Amino acid sequence: FLFIFLICQTTEQNEGKQLEVNSLLPGYSAQYLVEKFIGEGSFGKVAKCRNLSTNQEVAVKISKPTRRDAGLDEISALAKITKLDADKYGLIKFIERFEYRHHICIVYELLDQSLLDFMKARKHRPLLIHEIRSIARQLLISLKGLKEINMAHCDIKPDNIMLVNHASEPFRVKLIDFGLTKKPEDIEPGTTMQNIQYRAPEVILGLPLDERVDMWTVGYVLAWLYTGFHIHPADSEYIVIRALTMRQGMPDQELLDQDESTRVWRLNTPEEQFKLTGYDGQVSCGSMSFDDLIQFYQDKTKIREVEMFINLLRQMIEIDPNKRITPEEALKHSFFTMEQPSADSEKSNSQESASPEVHQQPKTTTVPQETAAAPQEKTVKEDEKKRETGVCSRLLFTMRFKRGIYLTLNSVAHKTMLLTLSVIRQCTFASKGSMLTDVHMSAVTLMAPAFSSSFADFILASSCFLSTMDLKAW
Repeated sequence: FLFIFLICQTTEQNEGKQLEVNSLLPGYSAQYLVEKFIGEGSFGKVAKCRNLSTNQEVAVKISKPTRRDAGLDEISALAKITKLDADKYGLIKFIERFEYRHHICIVYELLDQSLLDFMKARKHRPLLIHEIRSIARQLLISLKGLKEINMAHCDIKPDNIMLVNHASEPFRVKLIDFGLTKKPEDIEPGTTMQNIQYRAPEVILGLPLDERVDMWTVGYVLAWLYTGFHIHPADSEYIVIRALTMRQGMPDQELLDQDESTRVWRLNTPEEQFKLTGYDGQVSCGSMSFDDLIQFYQDKTKIREVEMFINLLRQMIEIDPNKRITPEEALKHSFFTMEQPSADSEKSNSQESASPEVHQQPKTTTVPQETAAAPQEKTVKEDEKKRETGVCSRLLFTMRFKRGIYLTLNSVAHKTMLLTLSVIRQCTFASKGSMLTDVHMSAVTLMAPAFSSSFADFILASSCFLSTMDLKAW
């Protein structure tokens, strides 16, 4: 068996080497010159090619010989998807398919860049509310179209949402990659699908699956665009479900107990989960509540639009798929039907979007609430908190808030201290002078003592240290 495996592996490598820049791919309708490779994954590669008959640039998805089945599955899905108007429903335009030296080649229109690459290029700076509205409407229209032909995408994520041409058509998007697209009735319960960050709860819980898994992932992608980070941790499926229940409560018993028995379901405690799996089940960073999300947007002149968006989001990422909003219902939501803001009014905020202070950092929901204070005392505390937030908002954002930090204190000053110390600690393991904004914070637990020194002095010292620190030398 080892001998056969080595032969297959060598054959694949030799065939892969033949597909290089300036290779000529013979399609049925034209020949395609490979100009460069623009993407690679487990399926194979994506090449930017030129149609030698029309001089048009196209994208050719070239599957590995060992992934022929995936290529054939995508071609089978495209047979139905091409019945839809690709431009009207925001789907990538299919041109032709052919086979070349055991590679399944699928030719598509050439698009600009994925939302993932777009967000990386802008340092994960969140989008403005009108930009989110534009993308949300288009993705819902895509879901509506797929539902009309009885298909579910099953793998929606930022990598598979492409900007068409951001320079000439800002925020016009299309869905790509139909390798996992199926008829809803063909999706078996227990099927593992979707990236864990965007995995619908019914997939994790082994419940019946259909096209409603796509509504969940679209909602979560929109939340990611709104915040610039994932709104709950995803270290494991247990952590995902625990974070969801912290924000939205336990799923209904009827949803979990579909065999109509009288069992009562509950989520394992972290200690029970550790005994069962050996992995820590603590949610190290609490998921954001919907109220937190509303307060996250700093431009309070847009509060009405933000509230409408979060109301829609709440219905899109409803844990129970039976209660989840449909694409048709979502497109009639007040977030889209409300009076649209003028382009001029949004332009005045576009400069703010270039600044890290556009959004506030979230509060963690794992921290216990403080005891109620007297009215006068409360006002003083709120004023202090506002001043602290104004001072530290830039520092907080440049640290690129990531999961894995356990905040035990509620004060903004304490949060900043913990975040700063976490970055400093992580920087000791940084190599080759990585930029601070690119440091990935791993699971760091800091139990901070009472912080009694001046907050202003701490921020000043931290800012000076972080701005002058030579990471390469460090």
